[in-house]
Amino acid sequence: MGTDRRAIFAAAIVATALAAGAVVTASPVFAQNYPAHSVRLIVPYPPGGGTDFFARVVATEMGASLGQTVVVENRPGAGTLIGAEAVARAQPDGYTFLLGDTSTYASNRSLYAKLPYDADKDFAPVSLTGRFAIVLLVNTDKLKVNSVKELIAAAKKSPGAIDYGSAGIGSPFHLAGELFAQGAGVKLNHIPYKGAAPAIQDLVSGQIGMMFVDYATARGQLAVKQIKAIAVASPGEFAGLPGVPPVSADVPGFEAWAWQGFAVPAATPKDAIAKLNAAYAKAVGNAEIRQKLIGAGIDPLQSSPADMAAYIKSEAAKWEKVIKTANIKLD
Repeated sequence: MGTDRRAIFAAAIVATALAAGAVVTASPVFAQNYPAHSVRLIVPYPPGGGTDFFARVVATEMGASLGQTVVVENRPGAGTLIGAEAVARAQPDGYTFLLGDTSTYASNRSLYAKLPYDADKDFAPVSLTGRFAIVLLVNTDKLKVNSVKELIAAAKKSPGAIDYGSAGIGSPFHLAGELFAQGAGVKLNHIPYKGAAPAIQDLVSGQIGMMFVDYATARGQLAVKQIKAIAVASPGEFAGLPGVPPVSADVPGFEAWAWQGFAVPAATPKDAIAKLNAAYAKAVGNAEIRQKLIGAGIDPLQSSPADMAAYIKSEAAKWEKVIKTANIKLD
């Protein structure tokens, strides 16, 4: 090897070593400087709903902890696919994170033949954030039952004759209805709507007889004479509706929640994930913020990234079974 070639080779070795050193030291530098500017929180629903409300309540407090503004950006549509894809394709630098839900992380993978993202490979969990209690409402003029036991008896007497509404095919409320039908061994007729609001309107008017819906939406209808909450989907009684029994009292093992959690693009540095997790934990630990969330029918949650990953896995398996049994498919 000539002198010039030796010099070039030596220079290459030095450059490689320097590059390796840069990689090794990148994480500590990142930990010290992150976040250096505002952070985007993508909400895959339009403004004004429960998910948007949650995001805006915690974003300000998280921003205070991070020392930077957390900007809530709504990317609604296609069963959370639009917002989820935006985060899955974002730079994995800690400056974009997602408030996804049951659909995003657990059920969409079984509902759609093809997704624009892979919930397991494209996201890194940050923390579970909250769950919404689900209530079984009936119009007692349309459907003359006052309990789950009476509902099951009526459904068995006339298979497929009882209509139940939902916020759309594959929504947590639709899946809760399918889980109920499968667990109780009855056949119900699903009527999908474009959102919970029009479904509630038809429940009140008697176009449909029953529906599962989140407590925040349900509680506004309980003053209507013919609307009755006959059960809750939580495994025990729900504090917001004392005296209303759980569905599981008559359908053993029944449990359904509409839940949410934060995630970032896969390959986001663990330092960023840890800081986002800590900022959220501080926000949800604030008594005033917790009370706002609880008052809106949200059960605040906080978890480690590993616990969120485990919960996603269990929920995905649960809803896959329900979806395949009911043969529910979306394009």
